Parts: sequence; C-alpha cells; structure tokens
Amino acid sequence: MIRNSIVLKLGGTILLLFLMVLLPLGFVIDRAFSEFYYSEVRTEIDDLSSRYAESMAVTNHSQQPYMIEMMAEFSNIKLYIVDTRGEIVAQSGIPSTVKGSSIPANELRTLSRGKSLEKEWIEPSDNLRYLVSGKPIMAENQFYGGVYVVSSLETMDQSVERIRSMLWLSGMGAFFLALAFTYVLSKKLSNPLIQMEKATRKIAKGDLKTRVSLESKDEIGSLAQSINDLAFDLQKYRESKSEFLSNISHELRTPMTSLKGYSKVLKEKLYETEEEKEQYLDIMHQESIRLTRMIGDLFELSKMEESKLEFHYEWIDLSEVMNSAIRTVKWKIEEKGLVMQDHIQDDLTYVYCDGHRMAQVFINLLENAIRYTEQGTILVEMLEEDDVVKISIEDTGIGIPEEELDYIFERFYRVEKSRSREFGGTGLGLSIVKNLIEQQGGSIQVFSEVVKGTRFEIIFPVSSDTAKEGEEE
Repeated sequence: MIRNSIVLKLGGTILLLFLMVLLPLGFVIDRAFSEFYYSEVRTEIDDLSSRYAESMAVTNHSQQPYMIEMMAEFSNIKLYIVDTRGEIVAQSGIPSTVKGSSIPANELRTLSRGKSLEKEWIEPSDNLRYLVSGKPIMAENQFYGGVYVVSSLETMDQSVERIRSMLWLSGMGAFFLALAFTYVLSKKLSNPLIQMEKATRKIAKGDLKTRVSLESKDEIGSLAQSINDLAFDLQKYRESKSEFLSNISHELRTPMTSLKGYSKVLKEKLYETEEEKEQYLDIMHQESIRLTRMIGDLFELSKMEESKLEFHYEWIDLSEVMNSAIRTVKWKIEEKGLVMQDHIQDDLTYVYCDGHRMAQVFINLLENAIRYTEQGTILVEMLEEDDVVKISIEDTGIGIPEEELDYIFERFYRVEKSRSREFGGTGLGLSIVKNLIEQQGGSIQVFSEVVKGTRFEIIFPVSSDTAKEGEEE
C-alpha cells in the first residue's frame, strides 16, 4: 500500500507538472504559427490590393479594370473590381463571382468613404476559405470603385495542420518519454523510502541489527543515516539496560547475601566471642550503609536519565563551594594520613549553576580520590582563563589503566572490581558526576597513569549563554 502510494503520488505529481508545462506550450506554439501564416497572407493580399487600387487611380478608369483582369489571369491572382455603384466589372479566377452582380451595400459604403475592408469568405464552388482584402480606388478625393484581392487560406490551413500534427506527435513522444522518466525517477526516489520503511518496521519489532544501506549524500541519505544511528543507539540502550539490570541484581545481591548470612549467624548465636559478634555487627553496618548509598545513587541516576532532577540555578562562587567540600572530607584525609593541597584563585567569576549539585560533584570526586589513595597528596586547583573556570582534582593513588579510561563514567563500571569492592565504591558515583556536570553546561575529562595517580578536570563556561540555558530549564 505504501509502495504504491508513494510511486503513484510522486509519479502523478511529476506528470501533472509536465502536462501543465507541455499543454500551454503546445497551445502557444500552435497559435504563434497560425498567426504567423495568417499575417503573411494578409500582408500579401493587402499589398496587392493597394498596388492595384493605386494603379487604377492614376490611369484611365474605364479601360484599367480590363487590363488588371488580364494581368491577374496571367499571374494566377484571384480578384474582382467594382465600380462606383458596387457592380462587379471585372473578375479573375473566382467562379462564383459574376460580372454585373453587386457587392453588399455596407461594403460599398465603407469603400466610398475611402476605407479598406477585410473579410473571410467561403467559395461555394470548392467550399474553401478565402481571405479578401478590399481597397477603394480614389483619385483627388473622388471615389471610382474598389479592388478586391482574394487569397485561399487552404495552403495556410494545410501548413498549420502539418505543424499541429508534428506538435501532437512530438507532444505524445515527449509524454511517453516523460512517463518513462517519471517511472524511473519515482522508483529511484521511492525505493530508499520503502527500504527505510521496511527497516523501521524491523527495528520496531526488535531487530535492532537492521541497517539501511544508502550512500547518497542528500537529505534521504541523511535520513537513512539517522535511522541507522537510531537503531545503533537503541541496540546500545538495550545492551546497556540488560547489563544495568544484571549489575543491579549482582550489586544488590552481594550486600544482601552478607546481611542475610551474618544476621543468621547472630540469630542462631554461632559466634564464639563477643569480639566476633561485634565484628559481624560492624560488617552488617557497613554493608547496610553501602546498600543505602547504592539505592540512593540508583534513585538519583534514574531521575537524571528521565530529566526529572531539579536544578536551582543561581550565580555561584565555585571557590566557596570547593572550600566547603574540602572541609567536609577533611577528617577522612587526616584519618588516612594524606596531604591536602589546594590552589584556588580568589577572584573567580561567578558561574551560573546549582550550588548544591556542584558540592555533590566535588565531594564525590574528593572521596573518590581519598578512597583510592593510600599515601601521598590530593591536589585541588581552580582558576579562570579564556572565559571558563577550570577545576582539577588530582591524587597520587593507584591510577587507572589507559584502556579503561573510556569506560569509567559508565554505570557500575569499576576498575579491578575485587579491589573496588574492598574500597567500598558502588560504581555509580562517576556516572552521577558526569550527568550533573553536563546537565549544567560543563564538561569533565579524566587523565591517569597506573601507580602514579589520577586527575579529573572540569570546565565550566562563565558566559551569559550558560545563564540563559539555566533560566530556560
């Protein structure tokens, strides 16, 4: 149905446009040739009748008609001459015109006033059309009669008919050529659309590996590429969703298993000493904290992806937010014996963002640095240059392998998973950080070397465009 509809509509539109051009063009050409031939015949007989009338006006009026009649018969020119009363006194080559008969009174009046006349006439003997040009014979403002020159329109009609036949033949040829061209063009234009329609139906049914194979660089090619991109994104989303659900079940199962196991030990009093009991209680407490944190992170990440997370934008001094975040985690830094260094520019331009969300970002990155640094330094830098505020949080921790840097912002992705569980991470923190930064118009990058440490760099624009985007949200 769609296939036929597209081909018929497209082909019909092209043919209609072609006919809208061809038919008026054929009509104009036909009228142009008809007018041309008619004008040629009119000019010819008008010229002849004028010369005959002038010739008779300057010579002997009584003998001149007979001389003109003889000349006309010799030259095969059809004419007739009338006197002052409108009677035909001479004629040549016109069987139905009889000497002594009279012309209509209205024609005589026109000639007697010195005016020319023109008419079409059908000869009864051959039933052909003739064009007649009548001229008055005037000498010294005296009317002496008139001269009628007659020319057959048969030759003109035949020429026009031949031209019309040629126009019809060429028009029909052009029509069938256009029909073939329209069919090929409509198929060429509709086939990609049909192919894309089939592909989208397959994608809708779940076959996300379907691709549209079009190499054109026009809008249709762009549409095909968009469909391929959509299929790729849906496939990636499906895989990500499946992996996400698998990770959730796995990550939740681990603390739940621990809680279930240790609670059973405590309930059945399978411990031997009070110290062992306290140890089990401490493990359960840590696992419950981890489970609570994971559920909170999942809830927040879900709201981000559904664009339901609220942002309260205002002009914020990020240096104050960073100093507050450092004070929040300072006890953890001191507890691990790490050195905290900060180089924060004092006169930073205010950034239009959500202060609470930026504090969440900074605390998350600082805790991440503390968690994976056993000894050494955590360095925080913040400065403004080229209309952007640059924030850097660097540690001297275990680092991240280069091949894994592209994946660390993915949900539940953790480098060396056994070690990361040891450090207590949920695998959601960096994904949340990236979402929060990007939704506020910023960007984040990571640089790392194994054993040497990791550096996160955040860039926030300070232009008015950022404020406009925030106000719109």
